[in-house]
Parts: sequence; C-alpha cells; structure tokens
Amino acid sequence: MGKVYDQAYKTEICKRIVEGGETVSFVSKEIGIRDTTIYGWVSRYRENSEKPFVGSGHIKPEDEAFEKLQREIKELKEENEILKKAAAYFAKNQK
Repeated sequence: MGKVYDQAYKTEICKRIVEGGETVSFVSKEIGIRDTTIYGWVSRYRENSEKPFVGSGHIKPEDEAFEKLQREIKELKEENEILKKAAAYFAKNQK
C-alpha cells in the first residue's frame, strides 16, 4: 500500500496547480509524488473543491462524540416539535 496523505496536504497541492498556475510535472518533481497521483487529486478537486477528499471513514473519538451529540440534539428538537403540535391539538379539542 502506498503512502497516505492527509486531506489538507492534497488540497494545498491542488490549489497550487489549479489556482496558482503551477504545472503538475513541476509540483510532482518538487514534492516527489508521481504525477498520475497528483492528476487524480486535481481531478477530484475540480469536481468538488468544497470537500474533494473524503476520508477513510475513521474519525477521531472527539469528532465522533461531537457528531453523536449533534444527532441527539436534532432528534430532541424534532421530538419537541411533535410534542408542541400534539399539545396544541389536544388543547384545541378540549373546548
């Protein structure tokens, strides 16, 4: 298996090429990464420059905990909305 580069590094390299006007061959020789690898990165970057490099699916424990809390907050907000609507419905029908 080849070396793994993080998302920030790949994005930096792509910005040098796409926005900075440097050539793939120049950057490839400078950093010692095959040009075919960099062409793949640039292709993905051009398709979606906001989030071009999706991770491996493994996230840090603190990020996982944060995402879990975000999901829980969303679920609780949805439950509150349902309860508010139910309370309003029953209050209206009590008269």
